[in-house]
Parts: sequence; structure tokens; C-alpha cells
Amino acid sequence: MMLPESIQSLINALERLPGIGPKSASRLAFYLLRAADDVSEDLALALANLKANTAFCQECFNITEAGRERCEVCESVRRDGSVICVVEEALDVLALERTGGYQGKYHVLQGVLSPIEGVGPDDLKIKQLIARVANGGVKEVILATNPSMEGDATAQYLHSQLKPFGIQVTRLARGLPMGGDLEYADQNTLSRALSGRQNM
Repeated sequence: MMLPESIQSLINALERLPGIGPKSASRLAFYLLRAADDVSEDLALALANLKANTAFCQECFNITEAGRERCEVCESVRRDGSVICVVEEALDVLALERTGGYQGKYHVLQGVLSPIEGVGPDDLKIKQLIARVANGGVKEVILATNPSMEGDATAQYLHSQLKPFGIQVTRLARGLPMGGDLEYADQNTLSRALSGRQNM
């Protein structure tokens, strides 16, 4: 069945989003077609405002309001500027902020090293991180990349780049989740839990 061009172009646009396949894209497009006009209008306005009203912090590369040079975290005098937590994406900052347990500053790489996808050190915000550390005042860099092959490779690369500065470079602990059962844990998780064990 041939669809009107406006519907097909919306389906094609939705399919480009992560986690949205052809069926989900079609369902969303037809939902928006049937929904009240204000649903589509609100979505269109939100998408237009997304690009127009957001920018990247010039210090840590987290997302901030357009027109601001630095984000709230970088501007805060209550945050500890001697500790920088390095994350892959801005969503990781949100996750860490929800814990309420971190009071340092951040650096968002905007991705991870991935030779297969052609992502090298120059494609990430690594030079900017090195420059921040080189400016002095940083005592610790926490590498909080994801526990994946790419995340581990990125952490190793960053460690090698930061080593000459003589600062403390740490990695987030890994292991068993709260409420998890040993019998359901995979081999890598158990291995890391054993190697990262702590005194009681």
C-alpha cells in the first residue's frame, strides 16, 4: 500500500532514531495522525526548541541552555573543581547527579573510542580534558565510561594520556548489583566483583 508522502517521510525520520524500527516508527506516525492536533503541535514545537534552545558547555561539554557559555555545574562554586568525572554522554551526568553522592565536576567525551565505527581520539573531547588537567588544580580524574569493550578501551587510553600529569586516576567500581543473585550474574561481572573486593 502506498502511503501519502507526508506520512512516509515521518516514518522514515522516526526510523532514524535509536531503538525505533520500521514497525514502531509506523505505529508512532499513525498515532500522531489520529491524535489531537495539540499532541503533534507540542511535539513539533519541542523538537524545534531542542536545537534552538540548547548548547554545549564550553568547559565540560555537557548540555546547557543556549546563550550560556558554561553549565550550572561548571559555574557552581559549591562543586569541587579538583575532581573531574569523565563520562561518555550527557545522560551519564544525569544518572550520576540523581545519586546525590558526587560533588565534583564533569567532562563529557561525547562518545567512546570505536575503531570499527571510525571514532578516534580526535573525534571526542579528549584534548579538551587534557587541557583542563594541564591548567592545574585537578587532583583526581574518575573514569566513568561504560563497562563495555569500547568504554574500557577509552578508559585505558585516557589513563595513558593522564599518567604524565601525576594526578590520581580512578575507575568506577564494578560488581554485583544490589539485590542480585550470584547464580544469575555473568562470568565477567563475577570476575570483576572478585577482583574489586574491599575490606570490611
